[in-house]
Amino acid sequence: MIAHLQRASNTAGLLTYLYGPGERGNHTSPRLIAGDGHGAPIELLAEPGSLPYLAHALDAPVERLGARAPERPVWVCSVRSDPRRPDLTDSQWATVARRLVAATGIAPDGDPDACRWIALRNQSRQVHVVATLAREDGSLHNAYRDAFRLQTECHRIAAELGHLPTAPHPIPRAQETHVPAPSLTITAEPSGSVSAKGASDDLSATLLKHAGFQQIEDWYGRRHRLPTTAPAADRAAIATHAAEMLRAARYRVDLDPSLDTARMNTPANPLGPYTAGAELLRLTDQIRSAENGADLRRAVDHLLHPEHGALERVRKALEAAGEQITDLDEEAYHLADRFGFAAEFVSSAQSELVDSDSEFRRVGNSQQPQTETWTRSPALPDPRSAALATSPAAGKAKVSSTLGAGAADASASVRPSQAPGPRTR
Repeated sequence: MIAHLQRASNTAGLLTYLYGPGERGNHTSPRLIAGDGHGAPIELLAEPGSLPYLAHALDAPVERLGARAPERPVWVCSVRSDPRRPDLTDSQWATVARRLVAATGIAPDGDPDACRWIALRNQSRQVHVVATLAREDGSLHNAYRDAFRLQTECHRIAAELGHLPTAPHPIPRAQETHVPAPSLTITAEPSGSVSAKGASDDLSATLLKHAGFQQIEDWYGRRHRLPTTAPAADRAAIATHAAEMLRAARYRVDLDPSLDTARMNTPANPLGPYTAGAELLRLTDQIRSAENGADLRRAVDHLLHPEHGALERVRKALEAAGEQITDLDEEAYHLADRFGFAAEFVSSAQSELVDSDSEFRRVGNSQQPQTETWTRSPALPDPRSAALATSPAAGKAKVSSTLGAGAADASASVRPSQAPGPRTR
């Protein structure tokens, strides 16, 4: 069982997508299976024609916050079960949803000020939990570490359902004898010659002679060196080639950096073949050298850009690795899920920093007055939302009139500018 956590800005648009056919036409029989609207009649509103009112019911605490409301107040968690196991019933999925909102703090058991949330199913082996981050008392849910709590609870639920593979008993193996690898040192001497010292067995001697070293045997023992008359480029090439062959034969080789052609040919890449790591190292230097807030914001944008940033590229690479593992070996489902978990952790980091751009604009400009920010009164909630935020008794009394009176206005207000659906694997 694996959970995928996202944040959205438009509740109505998200519900329209979840209750619709889906990007690939794979949504079938969408239905509400659990939820808590704190008096709002979500069971009556969870119909395709009443989705605008359901969105208003969920958004009521957010609208009360006015200017203090976050830009992306919608918390979306998609949970998928093991495709090799029998699917869960609606009642079982409802229990899973309640456990997840309790584990993350969205809706702890017995909390009268918990966030409003719903759980709906629109395809097999999956449930979507939608909540708004504003609590009934006017505070905001702290989503920090929600992804970790979700994965921990999912792992616990899967274990209780018997969906986790049992670890095989270790097979005793004969005691292995570890023989230390012989070592050699290839250095450039002050005279200009290159010498190889250390192991003196026949295999290392053969490899060194094959690379171009001359063997010397005297009362000092067996040694190998290159003549001083060899050009410097040839000495480096021969030494590097000898080191590669010796390492392939499991020798430990300490090669003088001045003779390592790999380092000499790529001075701009200090990490060798790890070009992505070298680029992030360069970006780290750029961040540390920022002289003002604008320079820092431009540098950090390379990390946080929602499409081309380093975090998003890492997340997609981890997801691709998990999918490729499943394609290559269906039995490696647990390993694929571990990559999926790692992708979720990166997604959690992205959600923590998604609204940081506006704060970056104030870095270095702290001298600007903040009076307006602290004295501005929050906007009053829309009357339609206020009607759905009343007590349970009043909500039941007003639901029929609310459904009739606001249909035209609500249907015009639910066209989202962006209504992406949850990513599915």
